[in-house]
Amino acid sequence: EEFDTDLFRFVYQSYVTPRTTYDYEVAKRARTLLKQQPVLGGYDPAQYDSAMLMAPAKDGTKVPVSLVWKKSLRAGGPQPMLLYGYGAYGYPMDVHFRSSRLSLLDRGMVFAIAHVRGGGDRGRLWYDEGKLGKKMNTFTDFIAAAEFLVAGGWTAPDRLVIQGGSAGGLLMGAVANLRPDLFRAVVSQVPFVDVLNSMLDPTLPLTTQEYIEWGNPNTAKGYKDIRAWSPYDNVGRKAYPAMLVEASLNDSQVPYWEAAKYVAKLRELKTDSNAVLLKTILDVGHGVASGRYDALK
Repeated sequence: EEFDTDLFRFVYQSYVTPRTTYDYEVAKRARTLLKQQPVLGGYDPAQYDSAMLMAPAKDGTKVPVSLVWKKSLRAGGPQPMLLYGYGAYGYPMDVHFRSSRLSLLDRGMVFAIAHVRGGGDRGRLWYDEGKLGKKMNTFTDFIAAAEFLVAGGWTAPDRLVIQGGSAGGLLMGAVANLRPDLFRAVVSQVPFVDVLNSMLDPTLPLTTQEYIEWGNPNTAKGYKDIRAWSPYDNVGRKAYPAMLVEASLNDSQVPYWEAAKYVAKLRELKTDSNAVLLKTILDVGHGVASGRYDALK
């Protein structure tokens, strides 16, 4: 870092542009490419396109939805789609390029992210409007985004897959309870689904500090708020989409038994014949595997 310099270095990426580092010479207004993330297989960013749409939520709030797709496979009608969501802790779903998505895009799938309230995508107020007693906004925002994409001809319920992990797995469980007819399949990874029971147990390592996120169910209002959407507590006797639920045996943040008891209750109550698969990863914690190659695998 040098004070006396004519260069400004910045990094840029998008859903179609790999992570790229530039030097910008301020006096000459000239940009020099220094490095770009390599993508094997002859990747051509001109073959792909991305957009951000604004979906009207239940209360009229505009919810950003990001999309990326392969131009030659966008026929104009409904396509298979993977819709991702998180929506907690004020954490934003920033734009990142990922080469692992290309396999989906090259097979005609559209990838999308719903930037729902509870995340930090539009600042602190966006977070505040999706936590504690307003947590239901996170789930209705996601449903509104999915309905908007269906209405716009991007996808259809019979080819719409949704995915989320941890607090995003909570989101998956909640929307599957609220609108199971809207999705073909659900991928729920290390999902925090037994919220009410977990938050009633102050001996768990994360419980008391999480009161500021979900509420304290030891109070009447906190109990009522969480009980209204807690995924495990709201599983009902109805048809559900196919599901893949992943747990990690060594997860200290969302213990493996949350996913296990959630799957058991789904299998007991659901009225359809769709698969509900439980995959317990034996050597991983809450995040990805350790080491470059294990993580890639």
